[in-house]
Amino acid sequence: MKIGELRELSEEELESKEAEIKDQLFKLKFQHELGQLENAMKLKNIKKDIARIKTILREKKEGKK
Repeated sequence: MKIGELRELSEEELESKEAEIKDQLFKLKFQHELGQLENAMKLKNIKKDIARIKTILREKKEGKK
């Protein structure tokens, strides 16, 4: 996911997106353990997306203070 797209979302949307992506990460980890995951780079990309979302959420919350 691109950073510009994430910055346009509200805090509530970001939090729901984070939960959705964490669920996706769980499923990918499970597939990886079973040996069914074809592209292991998906795990890395999902983790980066979660970090981006958390960073933007923190920036927005600090900006309100």
